[in-house]
Amino acid sequence: MNKKIFIKTFGCQMNEYDSGRIYDSVKKIGFTKTDQYEDANCYLLNTCHIRDKAKEKVYHEIGRVKKIFRFKKKPLVIITGCVAQAENQEMLKREPYIDFVIGPQSYHKINEKILNYSQKKKIEETEFDAVSKFEYLSRIKNQSSKSSSFLTVQEGCDKFCHFCVVPYTRGPEYSRPFEQILNEARNLADQGTKEIILLGQNVNAYSDGNFRLSNLILEIEKLTQIRRIRYTTSHPKDMSEDLIDVYKNSKKLMPLVHLPIQSGSNKVLKLMNRKHTIKEYLYVFEKLKKINPEIEFSSDFIIGYPGEEEKDFNDTLDLIKKIKFINSYSFIFSPRPGTVAENLKLIDKKISTRRLDTIQKELFKNQLNKNKSLENQTIEVLVENQTKDNAGLFGRSEHMTSVVLNGQKEEIGKVVKVRINRSNQNTLFGEINTFSNVKVA
Repeated sequence: MNKKIFIKTFGCQMNEYDSGRIYDSVKKIGFTKTDQYEDANCYLLNTCHIRDKAKEKVYHEIGRVKKIFRFKKKPLVIITGCVAQAENQEMLKREPYIDFVIGPQSYHKINEKILNYSQKKKIEETEFDAVSKFEYLSRIKNQSSKSSSFLTVQEGCDKFCHFCVVPYTRGPEYSRPFEQILNEARNLADQGTKEIILLGQNVNAYSDGNFRLSNLILEIEKLTQIRRIRYTTSHPKDMSEDLIDVYKNSKKLMPLVHLPIQSGSNKVLKLMNRKHTIKEYLYVFEKLKKINPEIEFSSDFIIGYPGEEEKDFNDTLDLIKKIKFINSYSFIFSPRPGTVAENLKLIDKKISTRRLDTIQKELFKNQLNKNKSLENQTIEVLVENQTKDNAGLFGRSEHMTSVVLNGQKEEIGKVVKVRINRSNQNTLFGEINTFSNVKVA
């Protein structure tokens, strides 16, 4: 039988990495990927639990599958990811159409579960077993052939921020063995990857013996095929001096630091159990800016956290004006089941909405101004693929900004110089600059 799997991914980059590695695994037992629901004999939904209503998205998707397969043989339905971890037994009881619920640390068991599947028994695998998972995946070649590829180096978190489900869905911090990561990086480089994005729920907490994230970056930099290195997501408490110092010497570490702060108020940070202060955050910001003024920051903000008063909100707004984050995510607080903040008294929705609107206007203004400043400048762009209409090319700047440019497919995978003609809030538009003597912005 021709076995086809449809994989849909929600949420963070780590889920994208996981979905790719799951596919690398199931290929070993004869599956090929399809982009069409109706062609699949296996439907896999990789879920995210960070935002509100994530669980309901799962049931909505399953409803769609049930409708498509109403008069056809039912596919094997597998739910993976953080919703699977957090809601495992409840999901199997609520929706009989689900066959497997597999948590993020049990992906190494997926082939065995599929091969031994019996319709008489639903399967739930949600043990925290990161070591076995990565030992298994290290024996399967990461077949990503993208110009920019994700590489998970660390999972889980020990910080226990009061709003966050990660310690409960991904487990305690686990760092992969140093050589295991380098082997995967070498493999990605050999397959054509030009940019590696190192991933972790708390990536700068990476630690394997004496090796830290700084060591990983410097070793990967030695791979001649790799042109760019990034890492995400970081915690301010773990921005160590050795990591900051890498920015002095690295030629391939990109000048964008995604460093979530969540609030500009020390009072709110304490309520969140963030374990860092505004002063500590500004120390990192100022030190990196002194090393390289071209380094820019992006961040995450939770607006309307229980206990946030107008002064706290204004402190956040002042911080945004000071740092001028060029790209950030901002949301109104929504309680996650099982967290300390789950039952805290919520701020009035109208107040939170007004505050979010004010914050986003300032954040979007920073993005727009940064992009506007690059018009009529020449910048370096890594070309990742063609645009959806195949009329041009898509790439990203050193600061991770989307760039649409002219050019042929042959440019994909190359770092090219692009003269920016115009811009909007999210995207730069330009053309390849064929004059090599033009100064890069």
